[in-house]
Amino acid sequence: MSGTVTVKNVTLGEGIPKICVPLVGTTLSGLREEAEALKALAPDVVEWRSDYFSQVEDPAAVTEALREIGQLLPEVPLIFTFRSAREGGEKEISTEYYIRLNEAAIASGLVDIVDVELFNEEADVRRLIAAAHEQAVFVIVSNHDFQGTPPLEEIVSRLRRAQELGGDLPKIAVMPQKAGDVLTLLAATNLMQEQYADRPIITMSMAGEGVISRLAGEIFGSALTFGAAHKPSAPGQVAVTELRRVLELLHRSL
Repeated sequence: MSGTVTVKNVTLGEGIPKICVPLVGTTLSGLREEAEALKALAPDVVEWRSDYFSQVEDPAAVTEALREIGQLLPEVPLIFTFRSAREGGEKEISTEYYIRLNEAAIASGLVDIVDVELFNEEADVRRLIAAAHEQAVFVIVSNHDFQGTPPLEEIVSRLRRAQELGGDLPKIAVMPQKAGDVLTLLAATNLMQEQYADRPIITMSMAGEGVISRLAGEIFGSALTFGAAHKPSAPGQVAVTELRRVLELLHRSL
């Protein structure tokens, strides 16, 4: 049985999967508008996808944006994410700047969780995890496969590797090519949760075929699901209000 992670007043790994909503504004004013609008939706967690931000290569602008988001949503746990282009993000940056950017976010005291991609150099992943833990920041160690769905054993292997490296929240997102791929992802999630995980995990099958995986986390073992406020940050994200309704319905049935 996997454990839990508590961030501010939100506990991941128990009960209904928590809902995370991405902020994808390209400008500071756009981020302000998004953050203001999120108040009415009351998400459990917010993720700032900084790869959408036009000034992401200016550390001072990034810190200012983090400060603005925190002021508008002070009670909501904040994930800082730069998603690389190779894993479905909006742009590519150098490895050196990726490390520097994440270290700056961690050191700012303005983020609660940072997302580190699993398929970086192991030394870099370990360096960022250590830096985060020194600042009491939790770490999602993530992998996003937009090309397809690996075999069940490979999905579990990647999640276990994320856990072994010290990630607090191992995460994988995969792209289905057929309905059976969604079953593979769900079976891998269930196996990981039952046999290997000692912490919450986050899994999803993307696009339309994979929507069920975003809804059924409480059954199979995924602790966090991503919902869209306006613009989805990944294929298959469901609107927050609809997502919450279905999660609660499933919860009542268990």
